[in-house]
Amino acid sequence: MAHNEAVDVVLVGAGIMSATLAVLLKELDPGISLEVVEQMDSGAAESSNPWNNAGTGHAGLCELNYTPQAADGSIDIKKAVHINAQFEVSKQFWAHLAQQGTFGSCKSFISPVPHLSFVQGEKGVSFLKKRFDVLSQHHAFADMEYTEDKAKMAEWMPLMMPGRPADEVISATRVMHGTDVNFGALTKQLLKHLASAADTQIKYSQKVTGLKRNGSGWTVSVKDINSGNTRHIDAKFVFLGAGGAALPLLQASGIEESKGYGGFPVSGQWLRCDNPEVVKHHQAKVYSQAAVGSPPMSVPHLDTRVVDGKKSLLFGPYAGFTTKFLKHGSFLDLPMSIRLGNIGPMLAVARDNMDLTKYLVSEVRQSMEQRLESLRRFYPQAKAEDWRLEIAGQRVQIIKKDPKKGGVLQFGTELVAAKDGSLAALLGASPGASVTVSIMLDLIERCFAQKATGEWAAKLKEIFPAREKVLETDAELYREISTRNSELLELVAPNTSIA
Repeated sequence: MAHNEAVDVVLVGAGIMSATLAVLLKELDPGISLEVVEQMDSGAAESSNPWNNAGTGHAGLCELNYTPQAADGSIDIKKAVHINAQFEVSKQFWAHLAQQGTFGSCKSFISPVPHLSFVQGEKGVSFLKKRFDVLSQHHAFADMEYTEDKAKMAEWMPLMMPGRPADEVISATRVMHGTDVNFGALTKQLLKHLASAADTQIKYSQKVTGLKRNGSGWTVSVKDINSGNTRHIDAKFVFLGAGGAALPLLQASGIEESKGYGGFPVSGQWLRCDNPEVVKHHQAKVYSQAAVGSPPMSVPHLDTRVVDGKKSLLFGPYAGFTTKFLKHGSFLDLPMSIRLGNIGPMLAVARDNMDLTKYLVSEVRQSMEQRLESLRRFYPQAKAEDWRLEIAGQRVQIIKKDPKKGGVLQFGTELVAAKDGSLAALLGASPGASVTVSIMLDLIERCFAQKATGEWAAKLKEIFPAREKVLETDAELYREISTRNSELLELVAPNTSIA
């Protein structure tokens, strides 16, 4: 009888999540053996592909949905502060790898792009002013600027000001040190680095067809898409980082923790402009407010995108709907994911989110002219011929059990792990890629708890001199680490005093 291949870790999916976890595990234990299995013929082909996401380095600087306003008018900044700290943790990891010479130049995947928030109308302006007053008191946002002065806004966002009514009530905030991240290029660099490490395999055109308990670990059945042959790999730990395909695989594992989870796929569309005459006038990521009743992922923004050294503009996202869980998936993905354990939560979500359903239907039915109308809120002089519609990636929003409502739709990311720590899956969407490193550290602390506090502790401390809680509270340390990260990532000119 042929013996199964045996490795310490199998990672399903060759996107940013698996690539980050694999490199991190190799940093902590160079002797660990691992295999990455990907059904596409290259890495970063789905959500991590640069045209399948906005490429915003989410740090809470401009995203207004991270600072919700309560009924009493107060602004809650907890989420923005936390995501900012998480992004700094990601930068620490990339800076550590840059220092080791893992990346050629960091400029290939991260670029400095100012982050702006822009609002219209009295209500919007009052909210933004309040948000600025509260946020700018926190050290992570101390250099945020606020203005209602149209001449100043014309300096900040020259594309967006001409053609506006003179009496329009608008305001904006700006943070100069925002970023644009090409998560596709970053993923590919991480995979290239992995490929050169010992006891590491990355295999493409391989589809996971089964997961079976095997003592304290798992047997993973993998089918070669080209030859049709199936092989079996025994692994002590399995990570399901397969984007939208993670949910069906998590269900296939049968772990207790997977019960009750469902998925609701939402696809994204963008208007894209490559006309250099237009592109050169906009150097920022400008976020605004979602329309009343729209879901948080519908926050419109006009973005500078830097892909392979070339600048474009993106505006959107416009939501789309298909029953596929991946861009290259099957229309049967959604119906096939329904189980006895999650049909209750899924029906409850359908009942409670009629406005979302209506929103998606209206978005899908939009004409190009209607899409251009929303763009002209941002860029009044936009010409139809400069813009084309691009289909972005699929995001499967999480549906989970809720004791009160039966089920809730959760916008965000969630790590689901088996209680024995032998398997973990990542579900959900934004701010996904920007906070990958934090999520993977959480996974290591949950699934490799003994090692994280024991033999890996010193190395973790070396790579991550400050974690989220400390970054959120210690202003001096935050500034020191943030500056150092930015220098190592070539976002700012280096200060010669830094070692």
